[in-house]
Parts: sequence; structure tokens; C-alpha cells
Amino acid sequence: MNKASGGFQLTLQSLSLVVGFMAWSIIAPLMPFISQDVNISGNQLSIILAIPVILGSILRVPFGYLTNVIGAKWVFFCSFIILLFPIYFLSQAQTTGMLMTSGFFLGVGGAVFSVGVTSIPKYFPKERVGLANGIYGMGNIGTAISSFLAPPIASIIGWQTTVRSYLVVIALFAVLMFLFGDAKEKKVKVPLIEQSKRLFKDLKLYYLSLWYFITFGAFVAFGLFLPNYLVQDFGISEVDAGLRSGVFIALATFLRPLGGILGDKFNAVILLMIDFSLMIVGAIILGISNHILLFTIGCLLISICAGLGNGLIFKLVPFYFSNEAGSANGIVSMMGGLGGFFPPIVISYVTMMTGTSHLAFILLAIFGTIALLTMMHMLKRNKVSTV
Repeated sequence: MNKASGGFQLTLQSLSLVVGFMAWSIIAPLMPFISQDVNISGNQLSIILAIPVILGSILRVPFGYLTNVIGAKWVFFCSFIILLFPIYFLSQAQTTGMLMTSGFFLGVGGAVFSVGVTSIPKYFPKERVGLANGIYGMGNIGTAISSFLAPPIASIIGWQTTVRSYLVVIALFAVLMFLFGDAKEKKVKVPLIEQSKRLFKDLKLYYLSLWYFITFGAFVAFGLFLPNYLVQDFGISEVDAGLRSGVFIALATFLRPLGGILGDKFNAVILLMIDFSLMIVGAIILGISNHILLFTIGCLLISICAGLGNGLIFKLVPFYFSNEAGSANGIVSMMGGLGGFFPPIVISYVTMMTGTSHLAFILLAIFGTIALLTMMHMLKRNKVSTV
């Protein structure tokens, strides 16, 4: 078994990302069950759903840097060991404070995303990086697995036991990474301050961060708020809401590699302009409709665009920042994670102030329009092909 082969590491790290995202997203699909045992107000609910995103976003920068310094094997391994504690603590939660505390540290599961996008490109030629990172990004399916499986399991064995079952999976992958992770991965030791100085002078970093803030932010945010939103606003069952949320997440996840493949073959910025135009249409549909059929159509359109957009953007990051890939990946993916933090809170407050969530979806369309303008500016400034 060749631990250093690109295919083997891509498989191992992608499966590790699945597990990380399963842990990161466990609270949202179980919230309809948790709220039956813990008294949670509307504002507290939006904060509890969003709070795992904070650490999951901020840690992406040091995790990307550390991957270059010590290798993906040890960053993944240590992350899994740490995750055992908040998962167990969550299974014992009886107050909103305990839910928030465990949710905050579950953010480690979301932070591991920047490990693979930093490590995997080292194993593949430049013309295949988009595809490789796209396949790795399919590890986002961990969010869908939690949405699909956690509610029906919780309805049988209870949400606390469902959470504790995750301990077995996390511990198993800590062992697998310890045994089969590549200890000889190529190390890149450029001082962090020196990298940061270079990066923060480059306008492309800010543009890519904004785009990923929207695409990955939409992916995370919809995965967080949909389960409870569908139950509360459309009156469907907890299991049905979990399945619908899982479809949204799975569709976006499986389309991510296609985004990477298209970015390898065509101009990724032009494709992103088309992608964002369609996402704006989806947001407008959500902003003007109350019917579950139209809501479903808008959600699916956003899911498609978010998935393709995520793949396209992570084709561009190593293309523009090959020497600072670890830090650039960390910064851009951090902004994507933070993009998932604000929408659940915004939706909660907009609904509280206006009686409807429509304005929150219109804000997504406005952000998408701003992103389109930055893409046009980037095309003018950088006439270099991204193929």
C-alpha cells in the first residue's frame, strides 16, 4: 500500500473530511429533537445553529498553514482526538449554554476542510488540481449524511445516543489517519507573516474570499437553517425536513467536482459569472414566494450554483497563489465558513422585524450582484487564462 500515492491520500483525506463535516453539522438536523428537551428561544436557536461556524471558520487559517508545516496526517489526527470531547459534551447537554459550548468546539470538524485543499494539490499536476480539490470537496457530503441519518436514528434511539454514536466513527478515523496518513508529505515552511504580507496586498485574495463567502456560505447556511425552518414554516415532519435538507447538501456536494473539472477546461471566472447569475435568480425566487414548490425550486437552484461555484473557486486559489497555497486556502475557506455564520442570524432577525424571511433572501441576491461586478473587474485586470 503506497501511502504517498495521490489517489490513496485523496481517498483517505476525503473520507476524513466526511467525518469532520458529520461532526460539525450534527446539531442542526437534531435541533427539532433537542428543542423538545431543552427550552430554546428563537434568538438562542439562531445562535446555537450558527455558533459551530465560528471556530470552524477561524481555525481554517492556522490549519492550512500547519498542514504545510507538519503535514495533513497530524492535523487530521489531532483534530479527531479533540472532537471526541465536544461530541460527548453535546450528548450530555441540558441547557442552551451547554449546547453553545459544545457547538463552538465542534467547529474543529469544519476547520479540517483547509487541511486537504492545502495537502492534496501536492500530489497532482497543476492541470488536475481542480478535479482533485473538487473530489476532496465532496467530503462536504458529511453534512448531508448527518441530515439524512441523524433524524430517523434519533427517532428510534433518542438524540443523545445518536450523538454518542459519532464517538465511534471519530475514534476510528483518528486510528486510520494515524496508521495510513502520509508522514513524508512535502513540507512548505514559508514564514506566516511573510506569506500574509504578500497575500494581503493582492486584490485577488479579497475577491476570491467574497465569492467563497457567498457560495460556501450559502451551502453551510442552508444546511444549518433548513431542517428547523421547514418544520416551523411549512409544517412538515422532522424526518422529511432532514431528507429535504440532505438533498440540498448532497446536490451541492456532488456538483463540486464538476465545478473543478469545468475550471480545468474553461475560464473559471467567466463560468463563475454565469453561476452567480443563476444563483441570483434562485435567491429572488426565494425572496418572492411562500409556496413550498417555488421554495424548493429556488433552493435547488442555489444548491446547484453553490456546488459548482465552490469547485470553480478552489480551482482558482492554487492557480493564483501557488507559493502561498496553505495560507490562501485557509483565508478563503475561513471566509466561506463565516459566510455560513451570518445568514441563520439574519433570517431570524429579519423574520422577527418584518414577519417574513423574504428580505433575507433578497440580501443574498444583492451580495451575488456585488460579486458579479468584482468578477467583471477581475477579468479586466487579469487577462491571463485560468485553464
